Amino acid sequence: MLWNAFLLAAREIRRNVLRSILTILGIVIGVASVIAMVMLGDSTTAKVTSGISKLGSNMLTILPGQERRGPPTSGQTKKQPFDMDDVQAIQREISGIKAVAPMSTASVTAVYGNENYSTTAYGTNNDYFIVKDWVFTEGEVFNSSELNAGKSVCIIGESVRKELFGSSSPIGEKIRLGAFSCIVKGLLASKGNSSFGMDQDDLIVVPLKMLQRRLTGSQDISNINISVKDGISSDSVTNSLRLLLRERRNIKENEEENFYIRDMKDIIETLSSTTGMLTMLLGAVAAISLVVGGIGIMNIMLVSVTERTREIGIRLAIGAFEREVLLQFLVESVVLSALGGIVGIILGLLITFGVTTLFELPFIFNEGIVVIAFVFSTLIGIIFGYFPAKKAANLNPIDALRHE
Repeated sequence: MLWNAFLLAAREIRRNVLRSILTILGIVIGVASVIAMVMLGDSTTAKVTSGISKLGSNMLTILPGQERRGPPTSGQTKKQPFDMDDVQAIQREISGIKAVAPMSTASVTAVYGNENYSTTAYGTNNDYFIVKDWVFTEGEVFNSSELNAGKSVCIIGESVRKELFGSSSPIGEKIRLGAFSCIVKGLLASKGNSSFGMDQDDLIVVPLKMLQRRLTGSQDISNINISVKDGISSDSVTNSLRLLLRERRNIKENEEENFYIRDMKDIIETLSSTTGMLTMLLGAVAAISLVVGGIGIMNIMLVSVTERTREIGIRLAIGAFEREVLLQFLVESVVLSALGGIVGIILGLLITFGVTTLFELPFIFNEGIVVIAFVFSTLIGIIFGYFPAKKAANLNPIDALRHE
């Protein structure tokens, strides 16, 4: 009986191909929209997470002052910078740490030959390359004598190389930073733009003592970057750091901290949660068109029942059961919605692939949303097809035969 109902449904769809296509259009658009929105949301989340991860692996950043939430207020504590004693205390007393990189920055104009380029100089140590997951294309890290003496050497990013040296190797060349020169001894591999749109390759790394002596004229350290060992909880390290720094900075129990610790893991989780919520919201909005498509199916099925009233009356008159007529129209509705679901899945995947390729996002296939969209489209056919099918099954055979 079910197979016969399926054959009847296929015959009716072939008989009115254009009307069938227009009927399932709402389902096609709905399913395609849901799949495209959710999968593009997944791709965006993956892109953002990957971009933030490039800033450093399992990283904590300690900054002076109070963390700003909203507009600045006059009551905020004055920033008290860190010094090398703080860095050494962290290295000595905090366990579970892989690398500690103190850092200060200064805006500089780098000059080589007739080329000049405004960029940022980062004064730090070799742990910086561990914390930030930097890979070298050419050259090497600073040696101990260069760090301890603050010698005029530097390591540059790819953007600086392109601006000053074009495609040439910068290793061993001298560039001028302000009033002094330094020798380029390393080139960092390109990371590209971060998720916040910042060019991560636009930097010059120099020994911390060199930057303090020649550029800032101060022993202050603006922030401390820490890489936590794999398998160690960043929360426990954060708590230990907070206790140590409160003690070193003479902060009493009832006083607010004049520093804050930013955990990269928390930033990733917050952004992932935000993009996930936006994805679900967009998916829910797109799902509304599925309901609209279901209403379209119900409307056409009601028209079909009216057009085929005489046919229904003949079937009932020669002995067909009401459940058989009900099943015939219900199967026809489900077949239409299932076809719309299949076409919508294909269209949604094509849209997702095209957009991810255009915007250089990772293509992430979400089989769960594909299955959910197809099942939902089928349920739409059952729900919105039941009323017209029930109406057809309840027709009086005599009245149906008289219908013109």
